[in-house]
Amino acid sequence: MTPATDPHALIYNRLDPEEAKALTAGLLKPCDDGELYLQFVASESFAFDDGRLKVADYSRDSGFGLRGVSGETTGFAHANEITASAIARAGETLQLLDSTKQPHAAAPERTNRHLYTDASPLDLVPFAEKVALLEKIDAVARAKDPRVAQVSASLAASWSAIDIIRADGFAARDIRPLVRLNISIVAEQNGRRETGSFGFGGRYLYDRLFDEGAWMRGVDEAVRQALVNLESIDAPAGETTVLLGSGWPGVLLHEAVGHGLEGDFNRKGTSAFAGRIGERVAAPGVTVIDDGSIAHRRGSLSIDDEGTPTRETVLIEDGILKGYMQDRLNARLMGVEATGNGRRQSYEHAPMPRMTNTFMQSGEDDPDELLSRVDDGIYATSFGGGQVDIVSGKFVFACTEAYKVEKGKVVAPIKGATLIGDGPSVLTRVIGIGNDMTLDEGIGVCGKGGQSVPAGVGQPTLLIDGITVGGTA
Repeated sequence: MTPATDPHALIYNRLDPEEAKALTAGLLKPCDDGELYLQFVASESFAFDDGRLKVADYSRDSGFGLRGVSGETTGFAHANEITASAIARAGETLQLLDSTKQPHAAAPERTNRHLYTDASPLDLVPFAEKVALLEKIDAVARAKDPRVAQVSASLAASWSAIDIIRADGFAARDIRPLVRLNISIVAEQNGRRETGSFGFGGRYLYDRLFDEGAWMRGVDEAVRQALVNLESIDAPAGETTVLLGSGWPGVLLHEAVGHGLEGDFNRKGTSAFAGRIGERVAAPGVTVIDDGSIAHRRGSLSIDDEGTPTRETVLIEDGILKGYMQDRLNARLMGVEATGNGRRQSYEHAPMPRMTNTFMQSGEDDPDELLSRVDDGIYATSFGGGQVDIVSGKFVFACTEAYKVEKGKVVAPIKGATLIGDGPSVLTRVIGIGNDMTLDEGIGVCGKGGQSVPAGVGQPTLLIDGITVGGTA
C-alpha cells in the first residue's frame, strides 16, 4: 500500500490517534453509548453517452461524526475537519443530553474478519483504460443489432477507510472498496423506442468489471431486454397470478417487507410486524434472511458502522417471524442483541438499523413447473422504480421486463405493468418457491431517512396467488 492510499495516514494526518481516544473517552463519558466515527473516502465516476465521454468525476472527502446516546435521545455533530479542536467543538452538542447515570453499553465483539480487499480500485487501472472500456461497450452494443439507437455506459468506484472509537477504548477499522458498471440501451423500430439495462458490481476491484466475459454478458442482456420490449404489448390490468423471477425481483421483498423488519419501526410499534415475534406472518416455506457477511457482495460489511461484526440474521423462518434487524440503540432498548445492521451513509450521518443483503431462501419447486401452473397471469423478471410505504408495506412497482402467461406458456412480452399490493399480504399468498435462489448482480441502493447505502437483494422464483396488476390494456 502506497503512502497515498495509506488509510491511517489519510485519517490521522492532523490528529494523533491517542489524542482521538482520549477526547472520545472524555466527551462520551456521561452517555450510555456512542462513538467517534472517522472516515476518508475517494470516489470516481465515468459516463459514456451518445458516443462520447460525458462525465469524468473524481472526489476526496474526509471528516468525523461524533454521536452520544442517552436513553432514547441521540446527540450528533459532524465536520469535514479531522482535528482535535473540531472534535472538541462537536462535543459541546453532547452537553445537551441528560445523563441517565447508566453504565456505558458493552463494546461490540472484536473481529479480524475481512470480507474484501484493502486495495483501492481507483489506483489500479489507468484513466485511459477506463475510458477505453466504455468505448468498447458502446461499439459492441451498437454492432449487436441495427435497432440499437442509443448506448449509455457508466463506471463508478469508491474506496472508504473508517475508524470507530468508543469511550471505553474499543477501536475498530474497516477499508471498503465498491465498484459498479451499468449499461443502458435504447432500441428503435418503426418509430417506437424501448429501453433495456444491465448492471453489476460489488466490494471488489475493477478487474472483475474489465473481464471481457462479464461486460459482454452485460451488453448482451441490456440489448436483449431492449429488443424484447420492442415486441411488447399492453399489459393487462386486475388481480392475477404473478410469477416473479429469481434474483433482482427480490427488490420487491426488500422494500415491501424488509424495512418493516428493521428494529426502529418495531420498537416504536409503527411496523406491520411489531409485536409479532413467534407468529405466522408468511406462507409455509418462506424463510427470509439478512446477511451482511457474504464476501464481496455489494451490501456486505466486515463490521457495521458502529463496529459490530455483520452476520446472518434469520428474520422469518418457514413463515414464522423470528426477529428484527438491529443497531445498538434499538437492540439495547428492546433488550436483544445487535445484529450488525447499524449503517450510515457517511460521517455526516448517524447510524440507524438498515438492511445489508436481504433475500428469501430457496424452496423445492422447479421453476418451469411453477410456470406451468400459471393459467392466466404475468411473469415479471425485472423491476425499475417503485414507491413503498415503509410502515404499512404497501407498494407500487414498475416492471421493466415482464410477460403475459396463458395456460402455462409465455405468450408475449408486456409493457406498462405495475404490481400493487402490501408486503405482509403478499408473503401469505406465496404458493410456490423455486429451487433457484439467486442474489442480484450488485446494483442495489437503499434509501431510508434521507440516507442511501449499498444493499443486496435476492430470491428464488416465486409463484404468488394474486397481486393487483396495474396495466395499460
